Amino acid sequence: MIAIIGILIVLIMVFGGYLGSGGTMGIILKALPFEMVMIGGAAIGAFILGNDVATLKTTGREIIRIFKGPKWRADDYRDLLCLLFELIWLARQNPVDLEEHIEDPGASAIFKRYPKIQSDHVIVEFICDTLRAASMNYDDPHQVEDMLDKRLAAHKAHTLHSSHAVQVVADALPALGIVAAVLGIIKTMGAIDEPPDILGKMIGGALTGTFLGVFLSYGFVGPVAGRMRAIVEEDDHFHHLIREVLVANLHAHPANICIEVGRQNTPHHHRPDFSEIEAAMRELKKSTA
Repeated sequence: MIAIIGILIVLIMVFGGYLGSGGTMGIILKALPFEMVMIGGAAIGAFILGNDVATLKTTGREIIRIFKGPKWRADDYRDLLCLLFELIWLARQNPVDLEEHIEDPGASAIFKRYPKIQSDHVIVEFICDTLRAASMNYDDPHQVEDMLDKRLAAHKAHTLHSSHAVQVVADALPALGIVAAVLGIIKTMGAIDEPPDILGKMIGGALTGTFLGVFLSYGFVGPVAGRMRAIVEEDDHFHHLIREVLVANLHAHPANICIEVGRQNTPHHHRPDFSEIEAAMRELKKSTA
């Protein structure tokens, strides 16, 4: 909803101000379809040329997400802390029993209690691989920390690729607008013997290309790329929370301390109350006793 409001504000403020100052839409509307074909078509073609099929598909999904917002909500952060507590608690009580959960998380009774998390194979693999690495008794927990940091960095770079690709298009749009404007001027020069009122309209139509390229770049495509990047960075907190909790576990801190480390590293607008998490952990202890 907030994205739609932003789009409406951009359109109303730009064209409302133009009309309020005495401008007319006739020349713009006449030139708009052809300028959109040249500028928009060239931008889409360049985007396809510069990216692979996987990026094209991912970008489409990421653009839809700007209207939905980040994937992970406050309830999901609470569920993640509870899931990690259950796994760590089980690992401390009976490491052998943990193996069935991390080797087949799809059939795990623990993971099934958190279906949204279970459905995200990237999150599930990250948790299971880290717990599996911890069970290998690394001589230095910092080895696992380094592995986690590299994995998180690679994942973030991959998920940011779509926003970078869209930003490249945003940066190119003003230049594509100039290309369309130059073509319009070339057309105008071919009709230099026409009366001034006709030449004025042709020049106005040509300048619509420059306007459209800059308008699309800074009014829409650039902000879309920025929003895509912001959503990726917001959801990346979910991965870092897992890292903080499981690293604390590697250093053999008590299970409740590991979860508190994770709670403190949860974004403040999603952070559950201390008492809420304490009550949840007590209930989970009772259910597994």
